[in-house]
Amino acid sequence: MAAAVAAADRFGAVARVEDVQARGFLPGPFGGVPFLGKDLGSGAAGLTPVAGSAALARRRRDQAVDSDLFARFRAAGLVPFGTTVVPEFGLALTSDPAVNPWDVRLSPGGSSGGAAAAVAAGIVAIAHATDAAGSIRVPAACCGLVGLKPSRGAVPMGPDQGNWLMGLASELVLARSVRDVMAAFDVVAEPWAGDRGFATGRIAVMIPEGCNAEQAEGTRKMARLAEGLGMAVEARAFPAAMAARAGAVAQRVLTASLADWMGALGVTAEELTPIAGAVLAEGRAMGAAELFAASRELAMLTAEWEAWMAGVDAVMSPVLAAGVPKVGAFDMGRPDVAAHFAQMAAVAPGAAMANAAGFPAMVVPFGGAGLPVGVQIAARVGCDRALLALGGRLAAAAPMVAYPYPIAGHP
Repeated sequence: MAAAVAAADRFGAVARVEDVQARGFLPGPFGGVPFLGKDLGSGAAGLTPVAGSAALARRRRDQAVDSDLFARFRAAGLVPFGTTVVPEFGLALTSDPAVNPWDVRLSPGGSSGGAAAAVAAGIVAIAHATDAAGSIRVPAACCGLVGLKPSRGAVPMGPDQGNWLMGLASELVLARSVRDVMAAFDVVAEPWAGDRGFATGRIAVMIPEGCNAEQAEGTRKMARLAEGLGMAVEARAFPAAMAARAGAVAQRVLTASLADWMGALGVTAEELTPIAGAVLAEGRAMGAAELFAASRELAMLTAEWEAWMAGVDAVMSPVLAAGVPKVGAFDMGRPDVAAHFAQMAAVAPGAAMANAAGFPAMVVPFGGAGLPVGVQIAARVGCDRALLALGGRLAAAAPMVAYPYPIAGHP
């Protein structure tokens, strides 16, 4: 499973663990736990992400200090020792050459696919992940893991990445348990974030059109567990129009961001994969008025999601429409931006809604024989801890996930 890891700082990490042990204590809830950062998003000292890009790797200058997020990870006792594989700039829901530990013909998802593969393979128990259009939730679903895309602004992304992607992206972790994801959120979240509660005791279930029977039934089984816990469950139609608008605004923000980023570094389209070069060109052609309209649409979608959630605390849906994509399912050599983003929307319908509207969404695996079904549970903005608590109750009631490999160093 070495393809899951992009770069390593093994000796520096070992030295930090030995220093902690020499002082006779292990600070924080994760004291001394090995940790992998994602090669995209916030970075750690000595482990600057290059976003899976050869062009950025050629310009790499490792940062001397942790980002705000990694300073909090480290204070909680996590020990970063490497970075995980991503598709270039996170522009796919696969992470080739990383493979899925459950079945090497399948992808671990993207763009946090290397992180998901590392956790599912037992290389680490927990790994950093980011999500701008499903990139925590899709890998969680692909590998039978737990992941939370936090509410907008709940987790720091500075000082170098403040307001990264206009608030579209969030960062946290992938792990095998709700307990570990909850602990990670508690130690890194801003002090004002995530404490909005639930009020109705009701859950909605929505199944996007075109989802296969396995994914739909896994979601309905999770809903029946919620009923067993005393919650009322109702069916709702998937908000396809809202999902389409969210996907469109996410595409505009991602393309504009890449144009700004590559412009600042002097990177040309010829240095990138064809799809990344095409996204760059689209971003450079975007006018200020179009980008301003995207920022307005983000705020409108937040308000519309709040209204759509009237009468329920949470909503369940499948993450993947047709199951786990195969390795190589996304062709980075095809410079067709519209088709590429349409493929992402088809693999994970509505995933970008959580990013565009800013609400928290987590994945809990519904286990059984073989690879579990990843069920998304979403809530209103600010309900992160209530959502995690619900996810913990459901995970405890769901069939246990039998991972294909133990966690390294564990019994």
